[in-house]
Amino acid sequence: MKKKTAFVCLVLLLTLGFLSCGKSGGNETTQTQTAPTQITLVFGSEPNTIDPALNSAVDGAIYLSHAFEGLYKYVDNGQGRAQAAPGQAAGAPQKTVNPDGTVVYVYTLRDNLKWSDGKALTAADFVYTWQRLVDPTTAADYSYMIDMVQNANEIMAGEKDKSELGIRALNDKTLEVSLTYDCPFFDEIACFPATFPVRQDVIEQAGDQWTFSPSTYISNGPYRLTEWVHNSYLLFEKNPNYYAPVAEGPDNLRFALMDDDNAMLAGFKSGELDFIEQVPVDEIPALLASGELKIADYLGIYYVSINTQRPPFTDARVRKAFTLAIDRDYIINQITRTGEKPASGFVPAGTSDATPGSDFRRTGGDYYSVNPADYQKNVEEARRLLAEAGYPNGAGFPVVEYIYNTNDRHRAIAEALQDMWSTSLGITVTLSNQDWAVFLDTRKVGNYSIARDGWIGDYNDPINFLDMHVTGGGNNNSQYANREYDRLIAAAKGTAVQADRMRYLHQAEDLLVGADYAVGPIYFYTQPYMMNPALSGMYYTPLGYFFFTNVTGAK
Repeated sequence: MKKKTAFVCLVLLLTLGFLSCGKSGGNETTQTQTAPTQITLVFGSEPNTIDPALNSAVDGAIYLSHAFEGLYKYVDNGQGRAQAAPGQAAGAPQKTVNPDGTVVYVYTLRDNLKWSDGKALTAADFVYTWQRLVDPTTAADYSYMIDMVQNANEIMAGEKDKSELGIRALNDKTLEVSLTYDCPFFDEIACFPATFPVRQDVIEQAGDQWTFSPSTYISNGPYRLTEWVHNSYLLFEKNPNYYAPVAEGPDNLRFALMDDDNAMLAGFKSGELDFIEQVPVDEIPALLASGELKIADYLGIYYVSINTQRPPFTDARVRKAFTLAIDRDYIINQITRTGEKPASGFVPAGTSDATPGSDFRRTGGDYYSVNPADYQKNVEEARRLLAEAGYPNGAGFPVVEYIYNTNDRHRAIAEALQDMWSTSLGITVTLSNQDWAVFLDTRKVGNYSIARDGWIGDYNDPINFLDMHVTGGGNNNSQYANREYDRLIAAAKGTAVQADRMRYLHQAEDLLVGADYAVGPIYFYTQPYMMNPALSGMYYTPLGYFFFTNVTGAK
């Protein structure tokens, strides 16, 4: 039809003196146009930030992973699982291991890389981004993610200038990265959102506001931001300047910003939502039985952060008492009910240990019993510890505030913990339900006694669950400070010998949980989700990221 109409127009133009072919005898002609495809997804409420350097939440990471791309990216392995592969890099880097154990990677970038506004992307953009990440003035929680890069730690400590970071552009297409040791998971670091390139000129001009407008939110991934209606949705469209345009995927990704489980399920049932992660807890058994609710692997832990700097939680005996009084079996069988496992340590099951196929949790063992039959023994030990700390049966213990964020599941768990600590320890606990952004800030600055917390692996290595607790760490929500712990983490990062690394890391976890009880582990995550059955091509990583660039079947 379109070709035929164009031919008629040409004839009319040549013979009738350029008369418009849009009208003939006063009647409008119409052309059939294909409506853009769109899928609507929910991963959370209003994000705290969508700045790659400042984000520390999984929902934000999912948005970023569609809008940006690092040296490496996650691709489908053909079975719906993600694996690391070259992204902005044209291939694997040239690697040189020096006699002193330091390593140099040289990456060649792809041809004709562009930002979403069409401007050329060069190796210098990565240099700016990584220097910005470790710059103390940026205050990035994830600055330590690239602490294996030479001089990163000294820069973060204010001892060296960011220009001394071990990364430089040899030319527009060649990037050199120098590491202090042969990091076994560096490909996954190169996939991580904090390392995604950002535009220096845009950030310097727009400042902290650069992420709020599509005109300044310049990205380099398969999609680009077109609209952000706060507390409603984020809308992304295919990026025409991406080096590998999204051929079959949806034209638009609409991320609805919601936190009401009932509203999400209703939206999914009505067809308004194509993907949700959370459903009302009382609906879980029926949805599992029907097959509508899927369960995926998830490398993460749900826990409570205990403010180690706020009395009376400065006493490890008190922190241990609160941890032992948690009935994990009740929480996973009566509340979450999606196959979670009770956490007997901090590093989740499924995390690699020193040898292929080994499991860090299985090797490390249990720090307390999670057998339901032993729960009363745990409670008796908790009461003894509390009395030893000067609070027999909770007498004289101040009222404790537990903070969490708006979510039905978090609320149900908060209420269960409140009852457990009251019944088992004789302590009054109040609950504070906070909006997501407020909650993140409150927890980050340590303005709390006990807070809901969770951590999803950024890569499959136990260091990712343990280095966050070093003194002053950006994600050290418990305000934990132990010099021996810091030394062990530094030692683990200072060697590429896996057996030595893992020995240091097991010793570090022995301190974090086995001795100091800076955190109260509850359960190891699974990942429930519901997806429109008409869609296919989604792939996923147990790190919590879902990818929709290959999805077909969208309307």
